Amino acid sequence: MDLASLTIGFIGYGNMAQAMAEGFVDQGVVKGGQIVACAGHFDKLSKTTAKIGAKPLHSATEVAVAADVVIIAVKPYLVESILKGIKTELAHDDKFVVSIASGWNLERYQSLLLPETHVVCTIPNTPVAVGQGVVIAESKDSLSDGQRRVFENLITPVALLERVETAQMSVASVVAGCGPAYAAMFIEALADAGVKYGLTRQSSYRLAAKMVQGTGALQVATGLIPAAIKDAVCSPGGTTIKGVAALEQHGFRGSIFSAVDAVVGE
Repeated sequence: MDLASLTIGFIGYGNMAQAMAEGFVDQGVVKGGQIVACAGHFDKLSKTTAKIGAKPLHSATEVAVAADVVIIAVKPYLVESILKGIKTELAHDDKFVVSIASGWNLERYQSLLLPETHVVCTIPNTPVAVGQGVVIAESKDSLSDGQRRVFENLITPVALLERVETAQMSVASVVAGCGPAYAAMFIEALADAGVKYGLTRQSSYRLAAKMVQGTGALQVATGLIPAAIKDAVCSPGGTTIKGVAALEQHGFRGSIFSAVDAVVGE
């Protein structure tokens, strides 16, 4: 498979599917015309696909027939019913399935699909839309070596591709998939504090967001543990360590643990 001749099909075209499609097109991975999609409401689908020049289709069967890479992007409870109607169309050596449905792994797919179907299970996050995402992938898949290369070439321009064991898919998806909501709350709170002391709203948002982006990029680029990045900013008796102490007194890190516990413990 060559990316330039690839057709990518989304079964389900909600927020996450749209983020992926936008990332693929904006980062030059594929052109909009190489993407097809189906969803429950065709009129709405026609409008959302038009944003990137993708083609709306009427059914999952049409997508499964047309696409080389079929991305299962419906709600998790709908996956089984969708697969029943298209498992024959998916069972070809010249195509593979990428699942982005939470809670689904390779074993579950293999129990429903024909043996010759090729599948990889993933959990992406919304920053894929701007080429700064994370895609968690189950360490085992049923792709061929060539398909695995295509999958990696498709994903790596828009996201960090992190493979984890099946048992760790849940917690990894919380850290990377739910994390943007937690990070956005932190950005909002920090920006609000800036506004409290006179910064304009837009300036405060830009400063807080770019600081988070840059700190993450610094950690990824250097491999430094976050504590080292924190310590580099905390001069003895200085302003930053006073703020860190205040965060600790108000349970900052404990609240993050609690947020992860609340989701993983479901």
